[in-house]
Amino acid sequence: MSDRPTKQQLELIERFKNFYKDVRKPALDSIGDIYASDVRFKDPVHEITGMAELHAYLADISANVESGRFEFLDQMVSADTAYIKWNMYFRHPKLGNKTHVVRGMSQVQFNDRITYHEDVYDMGQMLYEHIPFLGRIVRGLKNRLAVQ
Repeated sequence: MSDRPTKQQLELIERFKNFYKDVRKPALDSIGDIYASDVRFKDPVHEITGMAELHAYLADISANVESGRFEFLDQMVSADTAYIKWNMYFRHPKLGNKTHVVRGMSQVQFNDRITYHEDVYDMGQMLYEHIPFLGRIVRGLKNRLAVQ
């Protein structure tokens, strides 16, 4: 059995990336074209099982985003797993008027649909650094560690 992805698997990865094209308005009506009904999803904040729970989570987190998009930087795709490196650009009213950038990576496992999706990113970069008092502390700690 080959470890090389098929044309259909590569197309699934492209549908996955297109699904997340607009962070503010993900294409939730096409979630079944991407994810298996029993998908497991994990990020630094949540662990979710099932397409209905994932749909609800994505609808909830995108509701207050003023703007957002993903820039896909690189990917490695095998016959059943993909690693996709990205930058997410977003603006959220609770984090000020600035567009923030977060670097991350998604690991997805799949057959004809995605069965496992894990996003890995720096929660401090995404959230903690933008909270007025806490942000100064987090940035200060990062700077101290970088110097040592």
